[in-house]
Amino acid sequence: MMNQIEIGKFIAKCRREKKLTQAQLAEKLDITDRAVSKWETGKSMPDSSIMLELCEILGITVNELLSGEEIDMESYEKKADENLIALKKKDENNMTKNAIISILFSATLLIGIMVCLICNIAISGNLTWSLIPISSIVFAWVISFPGILFGKRGIIVSLISLSAFIVPYLFLLGSLLKVREVFSIGAVMAVASVAFLWIIVAVFKRIERKLAALGITFLSAIPLMILVNVLLSKMIEEPVLDVWDMLSIFILLILAFVSFICDYAKQKGLMK
Repeated sequence: MMNQIEIGKFIAKCRREKKLTQAQLAEKLDITDRAVSKWETGKSMPDSSIMLELCEILGITVNELLSGEEIDMESYEKKADENLIALKKKDENNMTKNAIISILFSATLLIGIMVCLICNIAISGNLTWSLIPISSIVFAWVISFPGILFGKRGIIVSLISLSAFIVPYLFLLGSLLKVREVFSIGAVMAVASVAFLWIIVAVFKRIERKLAALGITFLSAIPLMILVNVLLSKMIEEPVLDVWDMLSIFILLILAFVSFICDYAKQKGLMK
């Protein structure tokens, strides 16, 4: 059975032998240094998706990582079998936990749908206003369910679902409300926002330094905001930039500047 405390101590020992700080190890793995701290204190385990990369950085095998010690060749095969069984049980437990949460989440939304239907029929005698919250609840379920069920691996699936269903959802919502602008204006905002989310995902995947990626994200939000404002100004005859837009741009620039400064300080070893 895996001992998280011993594994954490072993990770800390190997990290120090490689002359790496927690922040430097975290940066190489594209995670937070808080996650590394939790490993080393035995509060959590490295995710299976980054175990191979972690072991490569620390110069150990996955078997040694899961055993929390260096292993001689004589006991290697026995330890490997034990660790594989323990790891499989851990993954099964996580999947079971996520499945339970997903079922509870789905059941809660289903209850919400039933309440809307019952109230609508009891008050109006047929389906009228309930279709609006029901469509929103179904949309929320489609977007959220993969992330809840699969954890980090489901985030991309949720983003794909959002990209595929946001425009049809706004069209349906606009039709139910009988307000054309919900679709015409909402679709512009939605497409721009979804595109921005994909940009953020791409930036954080390609750039290892989190603070630098965050700074780029803040900067890229500025042209997005200007583009949306230009499109909206043509649709509702509003000024492209007002005082609040200028204030938002100023704040984004400050946040980007602070992110890049912190990244520079971290690279120079001025931050822990």
